[in-house]
Formats: sequence, structure tokens, C-alpha cells
Amino acid sequence: MRSSIRPRRHALTLLNWNRSAALLLVVVAVMLASCRSRDQDVSTDSRPQVLTTFTVLADLASNVAGDRLQVASIVKPGAEIHGYQPTPSDIERASKADLIVENGLGLELWARRFTAAAGDVPTITLSEGMKPLLITEDAYSGKPNPHAWMSPQRTMGYVDHLERAFSQLDPAGAEDFAANASAYKAKLQALDQELRTAIAALPAQQRLLVSCEGAFTYLAADYGLEEAYLWPVNAESEITPKRMARLIDTVRERGVPAIFCESTVSDKAQREVAAAAGARFGGTFYVDSLSPPDGPAPTLLELQRHNVGLIRKGLDLSESNR
Repeated sequence: MRSSIRPRRHALTLLNWNRSAALLLVVVAVMLASCRSRDQDVSTDSRPQVLTTFTVLADLASNVAGDRLQVASIVKPGAEIHGYQPTPSDIERASKADLIVENGLGLELWARRFTAAAGDVPTITLSEGMKPLLITEDAYSGKPNPHAWMSPQRTMGYVDHLERAFSQLDPAGAEDFAANASAYKAKLQALDQELRTAIAALPAQQRLLVSCEGAFTYLAADYGLEEAYLWPVNAESEITPKRMARLIDTVRERGVPAIFCESTVSDKAQREVAAAAGARFGGTFYVDSLSPPDGPAPTLLELQRHNVGLIRKGLDLSESNR
């Protein structure tokens, strides 16, 4: 009886194995077909490729490009831009691009080496021709502040550069680029009025904006704010005891109710400043990076609205006491 059962078990096991193997082969075949399909989709996309240095510029470029160009950012959302270290895959992507878009004004300290490594790829600098606002503090005195996109008015100049560059890259799309640029500049103009109205509601004595980095110079200049910060540009490695003590004194003397920090750096030191000065930590700004799509700043327009909303809530005592 046992001898007659064993062959049946073996046959059944073999049958089950064959079925499992066949199912596995089907799954693998589907996955490979899917991969080939995706590869074909990428390879058959003949649109020119535009690669920007960071996410804010990718958003601007996408608004001007519409559907005519492929647009991507080298730096992912949430990454610190000033001291970013490009990877070999970044350089490979850049070497295949038709155009690289950078901010300039010393923002991307790595950009020159990066574009040189990428080879002979055309590059445009969106701040080119702009008269920058200068840093006035310490060793950075006289150097340009690179955060010009924080002013909607200045951002319109970025859009003009993109329209011209895209029209050269894809002449057949020149009319589309012009229409897209005009529509986006209208949104920037509306945003400008929106921000102007929001900040104008702040009492004059409550307009000192305190952030980690001096990234709000252009916004402050356009909308009647004063600015104070832990470091003028680059990264939190610039924090010194002297700067912290000076900022604590400023916040305390001016009675600043709330201070802030940016999303791409640690807010630990700024929270210490707030505690020492008797202020509260008012929230996280977005400047050098957009948020993920489900975050508060997935586009430049929403980034500005988010930041100014925090400013109003933090600095307007009538708002913060509600």
C-alpha cells in the first residue's frame, strides 16, 4: 500500500511544483514585459529633456514648458541645496539632458563642477542680468544673496529667461511657451498683491522676520519687512556662539513674538534662541526646496502662501492670541 501511495505523492508534488513554476514564469514574464514597456515609453519620448538644479526651479520650468518638454530636478524635495554633492547617477542624467537650468548667484556651489562633468550640455542661469541684493554681514559682506525667487517680482525675470531658453530649444513650441509664461506671470502678479496685502496688515513695529538663514532678503525688501537670522547664507555650519547671542539679544530687545527656521536645515539652534529670548518657535518655512506633493508647499506659489501665512500668524499678536 505504501509503495502505491508514494508514487502518487511524488506525482502530486511534481504537479504542484510544475504549476508553481509555471505561475512564477508568468509573473516574471509580466514583470519583464512591464519593464520593457516602461523602457520603451521613456525611449520613445522624443521631447527635449530639461534638468534643473533644485525643485523650485523645476516647478517654474514645468509651468513654462507645459507638455512640450520633460522637466526634472537633480535635487529631491527636502534636500539642502547649497552644499549638495551630486552622485554619479546625477551626472549621468545631466549628460543626457538637452538643457540644464541653475539659479546662480553662488547658490549651487557644486554647479560648475557638475556641469563640467556632465559634458557639453547647454546651461542657463536664471539670475543672469539681475542686480542682486547684497549680504552685509561678516565675511559674506558684499556677496550676492542668491534667494531671488523668494520675490514674486524677481521670479517674473526667471520666467522670461525660461521662455527664451525653451524657445531656442524647441522653436516650434515658442508660441506655447510664450502663452504659458504669460499665464504664470499673471499668477505671480496676483500672488504679489496677495502677499502685499497680507504683510501690510502687520503693525509696523511687528515686522522683524527672524529665520535660520538670511533667505528672505528679497521678500523683506519688497514687502516692508526687517530681517534677522542665525547665518547669512549656506548652511547651519555657519552658526557661532556670537551669532546666537546677538540674535537672542535682538529678539528679546524687539519683543519678537515668534521666530522661524527652514525645512532643509535643523531647527535645534533656533529653538534654543526662542527659549532664551522668550519667544516661541513659529514654524517651518520652505525656501530652497518644495515639499512633497502632499505637503504644505508643493509649488512655488503655495510655498509663498505657506510662508506668509506663518509670518502673519507668528508676528501679528492679534492673530496669535486668537
